Amino acid sequence: MGLTTRQYDALERAIAEGRRLAVRRPAHEIVFVPERIRAVRGGEVVEGRHPVTGAPLTVPLDDLDGFEVV
Repeated sequence: MGLTTRQYDALERAIAEGRRLAVRRPAHEIVFVPERIRAVRGGEVVEGRHPVTGAPLTVPLDDLDGFEVV
């Protein structure tokens, strides 16, 4: 999924404000608190933590079907 400028702005705002992000990937949805966007091997990932357990999560932006700031 190539993100639009608006989507990048929403993602960056979610990171700055500590808001949750609901991302849709093939076959499931993940809700987590994003902490940063990072370039990895020619792509980008969002790194964050599970809101309840605090477990680290890394989600490749190319794998997303969509997302929503909640």
